[in-house]
Amino acid sequence: KLLGADYSQVELRLLAHFSEDPTMVKAFNNGEDIHRQTAAEIMGVSLEEVTSDERSKAKAVNFGLMYGQSSFGLASQLKISRKEAKEYITNYFERFSRVKGYLDSLKEKAEKEGYAITLFGRKRFLPDINSKNRTIKSMAERVAINSPIQGTAADIIKKAMINIQNVMDERELESKMILQVHDELIFEVPDHEVDEMKLLIKEKMENVVELKVPLTVVVGVGQNWYDL
Repeated sequence: KLLGADYSQVELRLLAHFSEDPTMVKAFNNGEDIHRQTAAEIMGVSLEEVTSDERSKAKAVNFGLMYGQSSFGLASQLKISRKEAKEYITNYFERFSRVKGYLDSLKEKAEKEGYAITLFGRKRFLPDINSKNRTIKSMAERVAINSPIQGTAADIIKKAMINIQNVMDERELESKMILQVHDELIFEVPDHEVDEMKLLIKEKMENVVELKVPLTVVVGVGQNWYDL
């Protein structure tokens, strides 16, 4: 069989961990749907009242702001007015106030030190962060915000891959790790090892690092990648 194991919303969980935003940390620790929670916070309604359309807008806001998206970018993505997009962003940062502080601190730190850094100390140098050209500087600022989050997610899955392979070697399992795609690992697994591999992979991926919120992994098994 093919077995796929996927980190659920790892970058948003890292944002919660780094920013220590109480609303976001609480939502993840309570197992809430973070996009639904975000929509409820922005719209000022209860979780039960959030529509699927509002949830998908909140999802775009969650990911967009993490990548330094402007109100103009959000407006064109959601096909709404720039004024409406600006209100979304303002409401978001009012509700998740620690996130705003954290993202601003990343830019300031990069300006001072000339690089962004992941949780595990991997650096990405940003020679354009103090450029006098506003467009070039803005691009470097987006990288300064994004690199610690995406870079840490990349570090985490690599560490998990090493830990899983070590146990597979120790146990002399026949399964093979064949592919990594973003936050997902794909394995080729003989039928008699499926149950053991499901437990092993989930345990190693979820416990690879201790954060202020849990890492969760969704595992699927199928005859082909589409079935996963």
